[in-house]
Amino acid sequence: MTDLLERAVEAARTLSPQVQDEIARLVLQLAGADDQPYVELSSDERSAVERSKAAAARGEFATDSDIRGVWAKHRL
Repeated sequence: MTDLLERAVEAARTLSPQVQDEIARLVLQLAGADDQPYVELSSDERSAVERSKAAAARGEFATDSDIRGVWAKHRL
């Protein structure tokens, strides 16, 4: 391990367990050793993703007008 990585690990030891876990996930992901999904989705979120994929497969996409409406509603 390099000196810089050693210093980073020592600095991380002073952080909360939640932040340490976040750092660990990032390191594992960057090293290509992450065998866990980065974000765990709830069953509702997984269902929403599946519905979105199905709609895309059917060619159902928001129109330009739909998008402008969302932007206007949220003042983006």
